[in-house]
Amino acid sequence: MEGFAEELARLKAREDAVVLAHYYVDEEVQAAADFVGDSYYLAKAAAAAGQGTILFCGVRFMGESAKILNPARRVLLPDPAADCAMAHMASPEQVLAVRARTPDLAVVCYINSTAALKAVSDVCVTSSNAVKIVSALPERNILFIPDDNLGSFVQAACPGKNFLFLGGHCPVHVAVRAEDVAAARLAHPEAPVLTHPECLPAVRELSAFVGSTAEIVARAAAGAEGEYIVCTEPGVLFELRRRCPHKRFYPVTPPCADMKRVTPARVLACLRDGSGEVSLPAAQARAALRPLERMLELAK
Repeated sequence: MEGFAEELARLKAREDAVVLAHYYVDEEVQAAADFVGDSYYLAKAAAAAGQGTILFCGVRFMGESAKILNPARRVLLPDPAADCAMAHMASPEQVLAVRARTPDLAVVCYINSTAALKAVSDVCVTSSNAVKIVSALPERNILFIPDDNLGSFVQAACPGKNFLFLGGHCPVHVAVRAEDVAAARLAHPEAPVLTHPECLPAVRELSAFVGSTAEIVARAAAGAEGEYIVCTEPGVLFELRRRCPHKRFYPVTPPCADMKRVTPARVLACLRDGSGEVSLPAAQARAALRPLERMLELAK
């Protein structure tokens, strides 16, 4: 979009705004943002933001988390309809029922979740800090919501814990099948497979490295190999190619339609008009703040 970066800079100054963008959104938006990263990095950036307005270029749960961490600031979403299906794949009622019948239980909530789910949880996690945080919890029983695949990845790293799940998943990451990865490995036999833990266990087993989006970027940047097969949302290719211009990347995962709703035109319209403002019930926001703050503390 011609003149996007310049117009965004003008509106940022007018509105006292900081722009946060997830690795999966439009590459032109990433290029113009103040901070680009995965959910954990952006949660920290939102918590530290000094501007009066946070423009969060991502999906709904990300804007909610920013608002929970910054209740006095205005948080805007370029497209409030950009949602995450996995964020809704558990209910507070299910969580409370498990809590009522399970002693010595910690409810561990992936940050990819609604504010309502966070509000009934003990601690939030991201894919980059989940193993560290769960390992540090004193409780033996772990209800891990809403993503079973990330949960099973953490479970393998925490053998002393007993995990419970409610059946959630990321539709984009589970679309990758082991046969897709096997075919990519045949086509590119020198390329290690870098995989997000939201992928199915069978895909993770074929991978040379499993980690968060930021960890995948770091592994590719540090690796000696000249090419990589990438099993996460292909929006990350912009950052991978920026960091590693002489390396080749072969994506296997389909794009996330919700993330792609965050376009330059919507970003400008949102900031120009003040549209897409995130609001949450005060009691829910207060309850959801506790597990997010605990995450930031335990992940230090």
